[in-house]
Amino acid sequence: MKRRLTLFVIGILTSLNVISQAPRKPGSSEIYEDIKKLNFLGSVLYLAAHPDDENTRLISYFANNVHARTAYLSITRGDGGQNLIGPEIRELLGVIRTNELLRARETDGGEQFFTRANDFGYSKHPDETLKLWNKDEVLKDVVKVIREFQPDLIINRFDANSAGRTHGHHTSSAILSLEAFDLAADPNYESYGLKAWETQRVFFNTHWWFYGSREKFEEVDKSEMISFDTGVYYPTLGLSNSEISSLSRSMHKSQGFGSTGTRGTEMEYIELLKGKMPTDRQNVFEGVDTSWSRVKGGEEIKVILQKVQDDYDFSDPSKSIPDLMKAYALIDSLEDSHWKAQKLPEIKDIIAACSGLYLEVVASQAYATENQKIKVEIEAVNRSSQPIQLNSVKLLPEDNKVDLKIDLKDNVPFSREVEMIIEENAMITSPYWLENRGSLGMYEVKDSGNIGRPLPLRSHQVLFQMEFEGISIDYTRPVIYKYNDPVKGEVYQPFEILPELVSSIASKVIIFSDEAPKEIPVQVKAFRDGAEGSIKLVVPKGWEVSPKMKDFKIENKGEDLTLNFIVKPSPDQSQGFIKPVISSNMNTFTKSLVEINYDHIPKQSVLLPSESKVVRLNILKKGQEIGYVKGAGDEVPKSLKQIGYSITEVSPEQISERSLDKFDAVIMGIRAYNTVPELESKQKYILDYVNKGGNLIVQYNTSHNLVVNENLAPYPLKLSRDRITDETAKVTFLNKDHEVLNFPNTIKTEDFDGWVQERGLYFPDQWSEEFTPVLSFKENGDPEMNGSLLVAKYGEGHYIYTGLSFFRELPAGVPGAYKLFANMISIGKNDLEQEIKE
Repeated sequence: MKRRLTLFVIGILTSLNVISQAPRKPGSSEIYEDIKKLNFLGSVLYLAAHPDDENTRLISYFANNVHARTAYLSITRGDGGQNLIGPEIRELLGVIRTNELLRARETDGGEQFFTRANDFGYSKHPDETLKLWNKDEVLKDVVKVIREFQPDLIINRFDANSAGRTHGHHTSSAILSLEAFDLAADPNYESYGLKAWETQRVFFNTHWWFYGSREKFEEVDKSEMISFDTGVYYPTLGLSNSEISSLSRSMHKSQGFGSTGTRGTEMEYIELLKGKMPTDRQNVFEGVDTSWSRVKGGEEIKVILQKVQDDYDFSDPSKSIPDLMKAYALIDSLEDSHWKAQKLPEIKDIIAACSGLYLEVVASQAYATENQKIKVEIEAVNRSSQPIQLNSVKLLPEDNKVDLKIDLKDNVPFSREVEMIIEENAMITSPYWLENRGSLGMYEVKDSGNIGRPLPLRSHQVLFQMEFEGISIDYTRPVIYKYNDPVKGEVYQPFEILPELVSSIASKVIIFSDEAPKEIPVQVKAFRDGAEGSIKLVVPKGWEVSPKMKDFKIENKGEDLTLNFIVKPSPDQSQGFIKPVISSNMNTFTKSLVEINYDHIPKQSVLLPSESKVVRLNILKKGQEIGYVKGAGDEVPKSLKQIGYSITEVSPEQISERSLDKFDAVIMGIRAYNTVPELESKQKYILDYVNKGGNLIVQYNTSHNLVVNENLAPYPLKLSRDRITDETAKVTFLNKDHEVLNFPNTIKTEDFDGWVQERGLYFPDQWSEEFTPVLSFKENGDPEMNGSLLVAKYGEGHYIYTGLSFFRELPAGVPGAYKLFANMISIGKNDLEQEIKE
């Protein structure tokens, strides 16, 4: 008799491939590893502050050797970091790093979670961090993840007792973890209506570098530690755990964390913080039944699945299907909702993999808008002798069912084109945490169901209703888009739901250096045919715009047009935002679309408020021609063009004995001496340019992996990790009469108002007497730091080293940063008899 087994709803959500990568196609050995994981009912939650903080060796070890359900909770999305692969910073960098973490977890077998905390940049102390994060709210999020994931073990990357010795975010993550460990088990603590969960133990994943050296770590009392050899080799995969870990680590490409795989023993240590230390140090799960005996009704499942594992035929996995179907029926009838929700999708995927079942839904176009009909191609292939019937497909969320009753014969493909209707008010594709404007330290998420999730769930899916041996199993697949690239071959990307119209202004910051009006081009792009409407440009009070409004019509979707407005600034120095507003068919559109497209992550469509900062700035400058040597990537050249400089990007290959002489100043991009190896052989020409009268401005580098050693500057200069993270930190002028503070613009302390994220980073802490320190900063109880801006006369020219974060301040339109940078470029060109201290 045919039985219809109810699909547990949360199982549908868990099985979604939310990032729409190419579908997983496990081989026989991988299926076997999945079966072993199906037989293990234990879970581990690793917890730290940022993407790339996680120990991929330990995550991979628990996921692939222990076969535990393993996840990483990153408190933030890494928005405050730097970007080595492109110009994206802040929110857009957070989108990139979120997806890099998902790729890392795909590689090492873990899962991924987040909180609403915003990575606002480096913090020196957890007190500052937890204040900006809103500790109570982030703690509530951590408890939510713990209660939903229900870990038996929690492992912290950082030490809760490290305040003031490391990044405040790092220490804060450990503090939150320890408090959440207790609160998650407290039935009186409310977190999104979830039931209490008691985790058995929480550990600190210590390492020798927390102690300063391997020798010091050898002397440490390890009675409260458990050690693992995470260098184990997996014969069925042909990889060591360390090699998998390195592949995972290498997904953090925006941070330059490419990693080389290793082989052989590699020890990891975890130190007990709360809970009872296992008497058997080989069993970190001691006291937790990690077999199917853990759940009521699990004994029979345990016997069946052990038989599946023992009898597994690597040459024909489909032989396992009859027993897997028996286990599936029993799992579906479990009373334990948590383990039912976890194991039902796992066994479904194993059944599909054993039968070689391939299911896919491909849209005929990359995107759609609400109330639009699209064609989708449904593909189903059974690549085994196992009898499988495709009874129907259901298009979601419209719930449109198409009856099929098709017997899927061995290796005979079935495809059918069906029509899908994109419903009115369809959920737009965009990162959910960017839908509303948050605070400096917190994202605002209105739908609490999203909290913890890496990305929003894809709303448009197809439910395949399959039948195996009289038992019905549902498989859900997201609608995706794919195409063939002549070089890359088959390329997958997410199917997007987009607004009908978006607008954008190319420059996110527009500087008006005088009262002259500027023509501001506004691009309007349509994602449906026959889009028409009107657009106006809202400007700050005291500014003027003409015309007041313009009508437009765009015939074909995907096309755009540019409409020009004339904006006249206020007569006095001021700043604000200009915002395009589109009206069409009784709807208002105020968003811009940013597309992020890198090979290592799926294409991302990010909707942000369509606006540009405008600054009326009274600024003077000397010099015109600027050579810019690109480093890790920044938008400083684009910003300098805003105030009238001519910028030429200089590649290292172009640098020779006299090639730089034509420039009034040469600027080194951020971390150029860390990321451009060719500069080692070109530095002599760069310094010779200064000696002959040139002006060289070197922006921040880190002391680690410098491509030049002794000759970063013409005189001794040592970089440090000194930084001022408080963007409001008090500034003192060490040399008030210095040219860089007075000509051609007078710099005042007010010019350091409105800075964003930080004052600067990686300041030198030692320099020779030839350098003149210009500025001093002080925050909290730290000593004054004087190395943010150093100027030296060298021969006939000037060498300037600055750790000030111009790469953040200029794109943010900070007026004082522009004035100070113009003075740096102008140094030596002011017809002064100014004597630089030597």
